[in-house]
Parts: sequence; structure tokens; C-alpha cells
Amino acid sequence: MSKIRITKQFSFETGHALYGYDGKCKNVHGHSYKLSVTVIGTPINDSSNVKFGMVIDFSDLKKIVKSEIVDVFDHATVFNKNTPHVELAKELKDRDHNVLLVNYQPTSEMMVIDFAEKIKKYLPETIQLHSLKLQETDTSFAEWYASDN
Repeated sequence: MSKIRITKQFSFETGHALYGYDGKCKNVHGHSYKLSVTVIGTPINDSSNVKFGMVIDFSDLKKIVKSEIVDVFDHATVFNKNTPHVELAKELKDRDHNVLLVNYQPTSEMMVIDFAEKIKKYLPETIQLHSLKLQETDTSFAEWYASDN
């Protein structure tokens, strides 16, 4: 049977700052991110299966991405934990802000790598993550492809 790719799109709001960067993005700022998650697999061929004809139920894919990425990153501020931003992070946390400390520079490129690893862990064996597209602005995005990795 044919391999089919399906894509589910998500959106979330996240703030970040790029420590050591030589432009405006060194300042704390935010984006309305759009994440497209594409998986590939063979549609279920068992007519007695309630998921007959599906590669994966969109709602099952949504549960994975929502719990691992959207619910975690939405309305959070992300800082590299290996920078002096940890002091700002502590201050924000003390004021009950949602702060994430990650072990990478929180660029779209590094976030999409992180997201790929998180999503792959929870996909069924029969489904592979094909690609991710993380759109930071209307004209700027990072893409991750399994075939490149």
C-alpha cells in the first residue's frame, strides 16, 4: 500500500531572548509561532479497526504535539540555561511567570530540533516523523526533515 504523509498545524505564543546575539533579538521579545507537523505511514488496512484508512488519527497526533510542545511552550519565556539569563529567569519565576530553561540557544532552528526529538518519542512504531516547519514570522521559518538527519 502507498505511503501517505499527513500534516497537522499548531500555533502558540512564546517569548525568548538570544544571549550574545548582535541584533535586536538579544532583547526579550515574542513570536506567534506556527508549527506544521508531518508524519508518514501506510493507512491502516484492517476494516475492523476503528482507524481504518488512517495513517494516524489527527486527534492522536494532536494529543502528542499539544502535550509535548504547545502546552509547554505556549505563553512561556524561553532562555538558554547556560547564560546569564538564568538570573532574569529566576526573577520572572519568582513573580509567577512561566519560564523554560533549555540547554540550547532558543532560535527557531534549535527549537525545531528539540521538537522533533520530543515528538518522535511518542509516535507509534508504524509512523515516522517526516518533517517539521516552525514559522516564527510570516516570512521566516525553520524546517527539519527526517531525510536530512
